[in-house]
Amino acid sequence: MTLSVAVAGASGYAGGELLRILADHPDFEIRTVTAHNNAGHPLAAHQPHLRSLAHLTLTENTPENLAGHDVVFLALPHGRSGEVAAQLPGDTLVVDAGADHRLEDPADWDAFYGGEYFGSWAYGVPELIVGADGAKQRAHLAGATRIAAPGCNASAVSLALAPGIHAGVVEEEDIVSVLAVGPSGAGKSLKTMYLASEILGSANPYAVGGTHRHIPEIQQNLRKAGATTPTLSFTPVLVPMSRGILATTTARVKPGVTAAHVQEVWEAAYADEPFVHVLPAGVVPRTADVLGSNTVLIGVALDQAAGRVVTVLAIDNLYKGTAGAAIQSANIALGLPETAGLSVNGVAP
Repeated sequence: MTLSVAVAGASGYAGGELLRILADHPDFEIRTVTAHNNAGHPLAAHQPHLRSLAHLTLTENTPENLAGHDVVFLALPHGRSGEVAAQLPGDTLVVDAGADHRLEDPADWDAFYGGEYFGSWAYGVPELIVGADGAKQRAHLAGATRIAAPGCNASAVSLALAPGIHAGVVEEEDIVSVLAVGPSGAGKSLKTMYLASEILGSANPYAVGGTHRHIPEIQQNLRKAGATTPTLSFTPVLVPMSRGILATTTARVKPGVTAAHVQEVWEAAYADEPFVHVLPAGVVPRTADVLGSNTVLIGVALDQAAGRVVTVLAIDNLYKGTAGAAIQSANIALGLPETAGLSVNGVAP
């Protein structure tokens, strides 16, 4: 059975990546693409790489244009998804690639986003540990009709650290995460800090000092993995690559934990996962290794002198960090093969 799909925000980076993956999905047919300022334009004017979809025209981003589809993906700025989703039929599967439905605590929303709080939906990171018994988030996605795709930085840090939190091998206080990130994660907005002349040849920290909006999302995820009051120092750094995240996260190790034990904990957590792969001891990933794929690569080590676990995680922020997670979660919700339409292989060089 072919399912009809609409993508809102189709002229942006996240919308374009959703379309690129959906175009080759065996069970989905893209019928409607919408935009705001770009409504009325041919899709190819904004996504010229999507040749198989060149026949589509962007329509206005209204609930009326999105209704009547089996699946709707929302790739809209925060504050817009909630307004649109509230007007869509309850039996339509709606997957929000924005921030509007990720946070469970309204106080977190007020502190880091502000404006109307739209409530939380099933969180779209199937591999995330969310129970004392080691259960994964995918159990909460089966049959869901409303799904919140994750923040790309948040899913990177959460997947990197959740195994250690759940197994009790690391402390939940004094977690430090520094991320090298590509500017595509900020969308196509025209801001000086994202211009090539500002980024090329430079590494630019931003949202320093605990102000990044993905912090409460990470803490929420770590609490589900077993933490009580996780404390996190989180610093993203823009680097001159169009897409990708390299997240280096460290946490204090519990007494008596060995390097071999650390490796075993992480490998066991993701042993059966099709897209999350723990590398052999002594090996760390590069962002180039996951470019254009739904794959997460994790290297883990024990810094004995510092008494800290070090995880290095690589992810494509547009693919697995956003669009791939959204489609993977939709597959689960609809009872399709979880891996349908998604690639584990990257692009090189």
